[in-house]
Amino acid sequence: MLFRRKMERYCTYCQFAGKIDGESMVCQKFRIAPAGHHSRRFRYDPLKRIPGRQKPKEFQQFDQKDFSL
Repeated sequence: MLFRRKMERYCTYCQFAGKIDGESMVCQKFRIAPAGHHSRRFRYDPLKRIPGRQKPKEFQQFDQKDFSL
């Protein structure tokens, strides 16, 4: 979920951090830090969170007549 109360406090989700590469972040408060680092000044930014993909629906259990009127 994007807006849950117990959010992991990683620099990748902080509003003060920006991505340098896949594993390094530049922070306005802490300078350069690894992506898994967290600090006391963490502030969650929901726009930086990329949700996982949903599982595709399985339509094999339905027949053709289930989709006709």
